[in-house]
Amino acid sequence: MISTHGYVAAEPPLGAPDTGGQVVFVLELSRKLAQLGYRVDIWTRRFEKQRQIEVVDEDVRIIRMNCGGPEFIPKEYLYKKLPEWGENALRFIKNKGLDYEFINSHYWDAGLAGQHLANVLDVPHIHTPHSLGYWKKHQMEQDSDKSAEEMEKQYNFSRRIHHEETLYRECDMVIATSPPQVDLLKEHYDVPAKRITMIPPGYDDNRFFPVSGATRQSIRETLGYEGLVIASIGRLARNKGFDLLVDAFSVVAERIPEARLRIACGAETSDHGDHDILDEIVEKIRGYGLEDRVELTASLEDDEMADFYRAADVFALSSRYEPFGMTAVEAMACGAPTVMTTHGGLWRAVYFGAQALYADTTDREEFGIALLQALKYPKLRERLHREGANRVRALFTWTGIAQQLISAVESRGTPSFQLTDSFVS
Repeated sequence: MISTHGYVAAEPPLGAPDTGGQVVFVLELSRKLAQLGYRVDIWTRRFEKQRQIEVVDEDVRIIRMNCGGPEFIPKEYLYKKLPEWGENALRFIKNKGLDYEFINSHYWDAGLAGQHLANVLDVPHIHTPHSLGYWKKHQMEQDSDKSAEEMEKQYNFSRRIHHEETLYRECDMVIATSPPQVDLLKEHYDVPAKRITMIPPGYDDNRFFPVSGATRQSIRETLGYEGLVIASIGRLARNKGFDLLVDAFSVVAERIPEARLRIACGAETSDHGDHDILDEIVEKIRGYGLEDRVELTASLEDDEMADFYRAADVFALSSRYEPFGMTAVEAMACGAPTVMTTHGGLWRAVYFGAQALYADTTDREEFGIALLQALKYPKLRERLHREGANRVRALFTWTGIAQQLISAVESRGTPSFQLTDSFVS
């Protein structure tokens, strides 16, 4: 596994810059691959005096290589330093006599590093983009007040898309995580269908599962929940749409006096160039006069997240752009009635009104009314609680995801994007 940006660790500081669902994805998938018989090395960048080698689990370890100095480097600009990373990694591999069956890289920066290693070591390279530069650029241009020049400076879209196009031509297989990604890879990156496989992210069903009503009530009392609570969690990043969630909550707040909103996002942005985003959200809360009904909290530890989901009356995935939506899967697995963005892949995996609700999060009224419907009708919440958990359990456990990856590696060259059909059935 190669995942070069952010704080990749056995117990990652989720919510830290560039450290979120992708890190969880890599760790969980690695653990399951180990249970299925592989020994897994997770390769990443070493900075801020981190240990070079860290044991994650039996047959899973993290190996960190130096590049670009001791400081954190945002993911948008890390690619410039990766040639140094690759040479250090190859030297380590040669000195230790390591022999890999295949390489699975994650996000475009790691894809560049992974392709270099795969070429030199002559092993298959399977790349998982997680998000696509073209789609993110398109979505953010529609929803941002920034000029094209400002967007380019912050997100480096032109270089990213250029490198993505090259990477997708050279790697052995591209793993799309949702049906929209399959479409975009074929239509905008010209990736042949036979080199695309769709495998969604997974969740840990040993951690995320529903509990009894009495247990849930006890959790709510411990967390200090009163009234009807909408909850959301994620990195403090503009694309996560927490400002849009506050807009939508203003629609709910007018109609349900006991409604409350809790957002666990921390105080430090994970997006280079978006240091004012927390101030903007706070100012928006004040502008609506919702100071006593909206609570912004610190990011949560891993072992706190399941109860955070269980305690919520409704969970909201409010992203402007979301390749998949791992927090929504975890919330549904815990039985939280979920309202999710249509600017992503997950909504196509659920039946509206049966397993979840979805809405255009950039439309204040549409998103707000979807949240309102979920809060207002107990029978709807009960159905979403029950059927949502059943749906994600059927589709997204990590064991099944790991098995799909191994099958894809073993059957390279056979078109398998038709898995899209089962994803939405």
